[in-house]
Amino acid sequence: MKKKGIIVAGFFAAILLSSAVVVAFNPSPNQQNSTEKITITGTTADNFPDSQRSQFCSTGQAKSTQYVTEYKIPTECTQPLAIKVDDSGLVYFVQTNTGKIAKFDPSLETFVEYPNPDWPEKFRSMMWGIDYSFGDIWYTEDSLNSIWKFSTTEEKYTRVSYPTKEDSLPQHIRIIGNKILINDFYEGKLSLYDQTQTSSEKTYTNIPSPISGSFAGGFDVDSSGNIWYTNWLLRQGGALIKFDYNSFNDFISTNTGKNVTVLDFSKTFNLPASIGAPNGLSVDKNGNVWLADTASSNFYKFDESTKSYTKYSTPIAPLATYGNVTGIIKIPVSQPYWTQIHGDKLYFNEQASNALAVFDIENESLIEYHVPSKNPNWADCGDQSDCGIAQVFGFDVAGDKIWFTEWVENNIGKVDLSKPLTTEISSSTKQLTIQKGDTASLNVTVSTNQNVEILTKATSEFSDIAIKTPVSKISNSQTIPISISASESALPGIYKVVVSARSADVTVSEFITVTITQ
Repeated sequence: MKKKGIIVAGFFAAILLSSAVVVAFNPSPNQQNSTEKITITGTTADNFPDSQRSQFCSTGQAKSTQYVTEYKIPTECTQPLAIKVDDSGLVYFVQTNTGKIAKFDPSLETFVEYPNPDWPEKFRSMMWGIDYSFGDIWYTEDSLNSIWKFSTTEEKYTRVSYPTKEDSLPQHIRIIGNKILINDFYEGKLSLYDQTQTSSEKTYTNIPSPISGSFAGGFDVDSSGNIWYTNWLLRQGGALIKFDYNSFNDFISTNTGKNVTVLDFSKTFNLPASIGAPNGLSVDKNGNVWLADTASSNFYKFDESTKSYTKYSTPIAPLATYGNVTGIIKIPVSQPYWTQIHGDKLYFNEQASNALAVFDIENESLIEYHVPSKNPNWADCGDQSDCGIAQVFGFDVAGDKIWFTEWVENNIGKVDLSKPLTTEISSSTKQLTIQKGDTASLNVTVSTNQNVEILTKATSEFSDIAIKTPVSKISNSQTIPISISASESALPGIYKVVVSARSADVTVSEFITVTITQ
């Protein structure tokens, strides 16, 4: 039996952080000292020694803000992860510390947790991916190398083995007709599984990696049926890949028995060197590919027609999410993680900023909804209260709600996107052209009745762009003059400057396109 299930969480939650301090704050429970005290409670908290229960099981009650409502899961220490809303609005999620599927009814605000008779006793495993189709919940599971189906009508589990190597990780999952698409993170490949198979020995069609030893990150399917995915090495570059699934399928159906190299149906585009860990990937209605870089605060748009990337950066993570009591964190990052696109909006979770983000693709504006629960064991909090992160890994957008899980706080939650914002921001211009060594100005109007922090940030490297504001905090509506300067040594190019207004519950931002010329 593999022991890597929870260690994977340590990989994502710690190694991908720009600030190495977090590694010291999240040891894996699979590496725990066998002599540590374990007080038997008869609950799933018994899977952890006493010293780790607050770190992995929860530090308090569910909380709420004017935009976010949290719900405490009745069973202690379930560690909810992947989450999906079905066609009727019921919310399903998987529990990594119990092996159960759970259902939440938003209208009644009630939970039902379905026992899994095939789950080994006192077993833990990560389930990163989930999808729903015709009454069935399909999800991935790491430690048993499996994909599972849960019938919501029969309330029955079916496990399908995922025949891979010891170091595989079936991660995200997407149902496409009768096919199920899965990325194997560690083995760097995508797998296609046909649900209509009747033989006892299940088979998969694998789309391998063009980069030896790389990871396979998130994936999506565009409007033409092409599969987009990434292969990458942590902070060592990688590739964005477009796989022509339709042509491949046609070839297989008409050339049975003939040898074919799957990658013959692929196009490969190099990733920018600045991308360290492209986990999330989504394709918008115009065919642009959006990537979330979990090793930084950045997300990117790829335009296939020009083969170019546009880099965006979220505001700096709130101090309350990383604490920095020791002062060791020099560059706090927000860690954009997974992505979804609905209409003209890009949605992503910011793991280290403890937030759910909504980016308006057309208007280039960003709203970050802050999650109220925080676990101090995953940050440099010391004795600070209201500090840390809840490890928001899973989310799903349904109508005007974002449903999400808190892996170490034993909560699920929702963001109500229909609630009017109490703080809004707008800029007098969205485009500036600046010569090297020159300065340009614009006005930003912040409408609010809250205590608000004004933040600015540029996507340029080094100190090519300097941004100045006369105020850093306001408590009422104001128009604020902003000056943006390009240094004498600035590299010509197109950059994004983000200007933000942050209140206790939400951060609103506008992106300004800055073109630096010679």
